[in-house]
Amino acid sequence: MIARDEIRAELEKPLADIFGSAAEVLSLSLLAGGASKEAWSVDLALDGHKLELLARRATGGAIFTDMLSIEQEYRVLQAAFEADVKVPRPYGYISDLAGAQAFLMERVKGETIGRRIVRNSELAGARSVLPAQMAQELARIHSLPLERVGFVPGPQAPPAVGAALDGLEEQLDGLPEPHPAIELGLRWLRDNEPEAHGLTLLHGDFRLGNFVVDERGLVAVLDWEMARRGEPAEDLGWALVRAWRFGADDRRLGGIGEPQPFLERYNELTGRTVSSADLFYWELAGNVRWAIGSVRQGMRHLSEEERSVELAILGRLASEVEYEIVDLLERVA
Repeated sequence: MIARDEIRAELEKPLADIFGSAAEVLSLSLLAGGASKEAWSVDLALDGHKLELLARRATGGAIFTDMLSIEQEYRVLQAAFEADVKVPRPYGYISDLAGAQAFLMERVKGETIGRRIVRNSELAGARSVLPAQMAQELARIHSLPLERVGFVPGPQAPPAVGAALDGLEEQLDGLPEPHPAIELGLRWLRDNEPEAHGLTLLHGDFRLGNFVVDERGLVAVLDWEMARRGEPAEDLGWALVRAWRFGADDRRLGGIGEPQPFLERYNELTGRTVSSADLFYWELAGNVRWAIGSVRQGMRHLSEEERSVELAILGRLASEVEYEIVDLLERVA
């Protein structure tokens, strides 16, 4: 792990380039969490004021093979900010921060830990409004012009359903051992492709755990490294994956509520007609995708690419996601 003093020293020049020579680092600390990127809390003294920032820094590993570079993620964040999506203000890209790419953005206040969002009594009001707020932000993301983010991966033209399955199959074929439950899930997805709903920018990881939430609800959408072009219903289904319920399994939408209000509000805002059956399809696809991602995270630890208890735990949890795939398939057997 990189040392704090090294990060502080390496920040001096990019801070001068972005803010001017008057910027001074008051405090710096590595935040917990983040299986694929580091997050550093940075407090600056600037023009007599304190500026609270977050430095997002690459670690070298990736959950999936099609993830964005830090520079690309920053450019997507810029585009989202300009489109009035609730995101932290981007401040600047850093090509080399102690040997890795990074960028600076506003440090937004609120809760990000999923298990707290689904359980804490002071966030009960937030849970009641989050489904509609999530739908609103997703509608804004899906309306962002694709030419503004032409560098993101994904199909160039609709329909995007088959392309999503091709990507899953490619990721699965790259695993070193067989995973029959994932294969079975992917086969069902191939045999039951739903109606396509166009081609949009996808956040790619739109779910509890990547939101900042306070008592009023959704404050900001974080972590754009999995953004790509694709079928818009894929983002909706990903929010339903069981892993993002953080133990509140009785509430199918991220442990905060039922998916129907979320789906209805999204359709109302976008004019699309994503059905409950479509949502189930993409929920299953999301579990297939996360099972593959979990296995890959465990491989990063076992191969010693990046030794980490968190990555080892994610690899172990892959079996639970595979069980969820089988359980979902039983419902439509």
